[in-house]
Amino acid sequence: MHERQLVAIIPARYGSSRFPGKPLALIAGQPMIQRVYERASQVQQFTGVWVATDDQRIVDCVQDFGGQVLLTRADHPSGTDRLAEAAQQLNLERDDVVINIQGDQPAFPASVVEELIQALLAYPEVPMATLAFRLADPQAAHNPNVVKVVFDRQHRALYFSRAPIPFWREAAQPPYYYKHIGIYGYSYGFLREFVQLPPGVWEQAEKLEQLRALEHGYAIRVVETQYETLEVDVPEDIVRVEDYLKIP
Repeated sequence: MHERQLVAIIPARYGSSRFPGKPLALIAGQPMIQRVYERASQVQQFTGVWVATDDQRIVDCVQDFGGQVLLTRADHPSGTDRLAEAAQQLNLERDDVVINIQGDQPAFPASVVEELIQALLAYPEVPMATLAFRLADPQAAHNPNVVKVVFDRQHRALYFSRAPIPFWREAAQPPYYYKHIGIYGYSYGFLREFVQLPPGVWEQAEKLEQLRALEHGYAIRVVETQYETLEVDVPEDIVRVEDYLKIP
């Protein structure tokens, strides 16, 4: 009988337009991809943790610190396509679970991934799940690099946007938002279907891949977490992460 696999795959691309070589950027003396990998390795449910990259420099770095890495094609249009090829290399079965951890999140607590895994296993009828954090800072909500999400009463996503949604026209209370945290979970079967779908209109407008699932009628479960994560989008974010990591 097939024993269900639960794997973490970290897509890592060298050629970021805003921050070339980002996965290898040093955070307090350690490559960012190593910090992400070591965080993911703290999640006990994983049967394996892998980096998926198209760049030999990242392959060498991961092998140097003793991590597992998969070399993928260079022509993938998105990180999710890279993820799907890596999962295929691992010979996963349809019901195996793949957790997509972004390579620019070097400071997430293992517990947020565990929350995501629990939701994915508890609601098998929903093929995809992700995380959100309640955000009370309107300035952060207006930052297009901070993606916002709104969801229904069953915690299924309604829309993701770089714009501050919802628009509080007459707020009886201070406005708040939900920051989308870019960690995803899928069944491998759905991941294979997802990358075969044509990109959606809103996906192309917002440059947010997860909108493709919504535009094609698939549900995404949104798990609210009490923990925020820090992403590295531009070189200036390195200092913020280093300051955060000094917190006991």
